[in-house]
Amino acid sequence: MTEPARQPELGDLVVEYLEGIGVEYIFGVPGGAIEPLYNAMARSARRGGLRTIVARHEAGAAFMADGYARETGKLGVCCATTGPGATNLITGVASAYSDNIPMLVLTAQTALPQFGKRTLQESSCTAVNTVAMFQSCTRFSSLVSHRGQLEGKLLSAILATQGPPAGPAHLSIPMDVLASPRRLRADAYTPLFKSLFNSHDMTNQQAIDALYDAVAKSSRIVLVLGEDCGGAMSPITDFAEATNAHIVSGPAGKRWADHDHPRYHGVLGFGGHESAARTINCAEVDLILAVGTRMDELAFGKLGKSKAFQEKLIQIDVTAENFYLAPLAHLHVCGTIDTIFRALNERLQKEHRQRFRLVYARCAPHHLTLNEPEKFHSDAVPIKPQRLMRDLPIRFPASTRFIIDAGSCWAWSMHYLLPKSQGLYRIAMGFGAMGWGIGAAVGTAVGCPTEPVVCLTGDGSWLMSGQELTVAVMEKLPVIYVVLNDQALGTIKHGQRLGGAEPVGFELPPVDFAQMARAMGAVGLNIHTMEDFDNLDFDALCRRSGPTVLDVQIDPEEVQPMGFRMKTLER
Repeated sequence: MTEPARQPELGDLVVEYLEGIGVEYIFGVPGGAIEPLYNAMARSARRGGLRTIVARHEAGAAFMADGYARETGKLGVCCATTGPGATNLITGVASAYSDNIPMLVLTAQTALPQFGKRTLQESSCTAVNTVAMFQSCTRFSSLVSHRGQLEGKLLSAILATQGPPAGPAHLSIPMDVLASPRRLRADAYTPLFKSLFNSHDMTNQQAIDALYDAVAKSSRIVLVLGEDCGGAMSPITDFAEATNAHIVSGPAGKRWADHDHPRYHGVLGFGGHESAARTINCAEVDLILAVGTRMDELAFGKLGKSKAFQEKLIQIDVTAENFYLAPLAHLHVCGTIDTIFRALNERLQKEHRQRFRLVYARCAPHHLTLNEPEKFHSDAVPIKPQRLMRDLPIRFPASTRFIIDAGSCWAWSMHYLLPKSQGLYRIAMGFGAMGWGIGAAVGTAVGCPTEPVVCLTGDGSWLMSGQELTVAVMEKLPVIYVVLNDQALGTIKHGQRLGGAEPVGFELPPVDFAQMARAMGAVGLNIHTMEDFDNLDFDALCRRSGPTVLDVQIDPEEVQPMGFRMKTLER
């Protein structure tokens, strides 16, 4: 006996619109109020459409959507049920907001007639108001209070994710709206959804002319790469070579740096290199181009507040709101970064290319200098984290994605990890959420299952979010988690010592994370020496159908390069 044909619901309409813009996965945790959306996703998966990936905690789902968006350039989508499901998402959504990651956040509400009646997990405007909570960490947050609002608000939310600035947008949909019968008519918003992601170049010719004039009058130029340089590195590099300019990056801009390029001198600021500081502080530098960087404390510290520095500075960014941190800059140029540098290069080639073939002598330090370089090559036991950072890019393929979790991994990798390829170093430094990397690695591997994904995390982060490993087990994702195990919250421990604070609250218990991984169905390996590390079969780790956890015992007394951060914390 065949079942009667069921009438499509508005949850199906949401899923179909998302399929239409290329959404492949929704990361989330199910619950009663959001069940109609999960029903629609189940029906979509059966016909070969999008499917759900179930996280262990809603923050992990948002981190996964974040990692997926960074890897693919597509819209990351996460969802949660009402009440605590929605509030659990907030840390991951706030992280994406701080880093300008496009993300659609879908949460449920109890049925509209139940608002204000103390229904289980109610989070409407008459209870714990989750729509209001998300307004502080999204570009758009709204409640669908009537079925007729759904398409228009969904369209508005997706548009808001694209910016500029890009970021998350939140839509809260009551259960009865999601389960409402779908009207049998042509969907009026379909043409708009089809053109959502058409790219548009933004240029200001007058500002580009002023930028060119400043470049033409300068002979010693430094480029500072920010997190938003992606997609423009080819013309930026051409510009640096044409003008004999030197290149440094902010901590988040390290992602786009070519560490082997002779004009690159390392990271400025947190976890940074003396060679980068010397380059930008050279008295003979007469022009500094900050490209796609938000001029944040972790990159510039007190230098960014200097009037003399700002008078040498030109900010180039697609997002005008980033200009407020350097109001005295020589010039602010707002527009599409790739277009701006291609226009500059075209004029340089026509008018002044030869003039910039100068010898950059007194301001040129060594290509890139490291703190304590002898530890970069040390075979000591316990393992020196400096040496581990050196060997990771050597042992793994050039196409490996390195996902860096918050904590001591930031500083160690910022200074000592030198990936072979641009764009494959991922870090979330805006909000600094511990555990981000664990979920983001899953989303990255979902977005690119054919390439290795290595997540550097600490024992503190793993004890917060390590359960997301089981998602990688279920999805058969070959993620390699490298846990820096020093039985401490290392950044807190060494920060207290450097700052003269009371030594308190940093200790962690001894945990065998390899054994924990094996209990969850993953491969777990204990690494006590660099010989243990060298004896690993790295090709097999990258090929296996499932994750691996490397529990690496590092020297707990090695102080991460965090002096710059301590200066910004001085009272």
